[in-house]
Amino acid sequence: ALPPISDEESSGGTLVAPMHGLVLSIDVAPGDQVVKGQRLGVLEAMKMQHSISAPIDGVIQTIGARAQQQVAAGDILIIIEPTEQ
Repeated sequence: ALPPISDEESSGGTLVAPMHGLVLSIDVAPGDQVVKGQRLGVLEAMKMQHSISAPIDGVIQTIGARAQQQVAAGDILIIIEPTEQ
């Protein structure tokens, strides 16, 4: 498996596809509470599975992709609204 999306590949709570691939699963829904490091879904690229992990604690605001959808590099996958500390 490829390493999870790093903080450099996400902008705050916006997770984008690091490369062209197939979304295998999205494991959250809008309104779900998530914690930093939690697996949110899986992207397959170059026949390798890439775990999509939460870069911050927050609430899922938007899901920009669905399972079995092809995505291009830079496409928004998930937006997380940060929780107040």
